[in-house]
Amino acid sequence: MVCDYLRIGKIINTRGIKGEFKVLPLTDDISRFDDLKYVLIDDDMLMKADVEYVGYYKGLVFLKLKGIDDINDAEKYKGMYLLVARKDAIKLPEGRYFICDIIGLEVYDIKLGFLGTITDVITTGSNDVYDVKNKDKEILVPALKTVVKKINIEQGKVVVELPEGLI
Repeated sequence: MVCDYLRIGKIINTRGIKGEFKVLPLTDDISRFDDLKYVLIDDDMLMKADVEYVGYYKGLVFLKLKGIDDINDAEKYKGMYLLVARKDAIKLPEGRYFICDIIGLEVYDIKLGFLGTITDVITTGSNDVYDVKNKDKEILVPALKTVVKKINIEQGKVVVELPEGLI
């Protein structure tokens, strides 16, 4: 499933009194925020806001957007997601995918055949895990090179070789 917009962060709080946001990054590369000219705030409708400046502290992003100039303005956006248009997103290296492109793909095991559809991607400290569901059960598939043999976004298909005992 190809999406037009990509979530890059979630506004978790305000910072200071001048309208800054404290943002939890939803990207592998936090420096991705350095080059942002604008973001889209997911507020039922997408609201475009130009980036004034970006800062970092302990794995969080501090973000100041033009036109949001005090804490009262900023409070309204707590809990909302920040997005960028796919056309403005960073280019991923070969073999890397945006989460929204993985969700919805059908998963097939080399031996067992159809396992289900990816409904979520769980980010862990070491590797992602695909949450694969079918009408009967849920399987958590580690997104490791030894397990995931092929991903084809165009065909909507992931081929895996599950380790013994996983199911």
